Amino acid sequence: MLQGLEDVLRVLSEPEVSRLFGDPRLLPDQLIGLVKDALAGGTTPKEVFNLLSVVLDNGRIGAWPAIVDDYRKLINDAEGIAEVHIETAFAMPEEEVNGLLAALAHRFPNKKLVPEVKLNPDLIGGVRITVGDQVLDGSISARLDEMKTALTA
Repeated sequence: MLQGLEDVLRVLSEPEVSRLFGDPRLLPDQLIGLVKDALAGGTTPKEVFNLLSVVLDNGRIGAWPAIVDDYRKLINDAEGIAEVHIETAFAMPEEEVNGLLAALAHRFPNKKLVPEVKLNPDLIGGVRITVGDQVLDGSISARLDEMKTALTA
């Protein structure tokens, strides 16, 4: 089911499709047909299209990304998975990522930690780690912001 929701999100994110979803002349059934055609050959469950129909009928297609995120969080909570978003200024070797995960395992016991690493040159150096609603910011830009605040206070 989650994969089907994400597949629809991918289709909705395409610029050509998002323009069509803003066209008031198109009926919800036509828009659903468009998504089905784009996902032809896929294994998207009919429940996903039923949900898409309800969302379209209520004019809430803009909420689709939040629906997918919330569903993913529910699935992860049920399976004991925590997504670890790691932002770093420079590419990290896999050994370093695994070291971070080992250190985080003590802070998040009974969770399977699944990493996602993104490059963010604005950090200057260090890492920013987000697990759920917790943020561990060890970046140089955060330290500079702290020093700026301390000096101007």
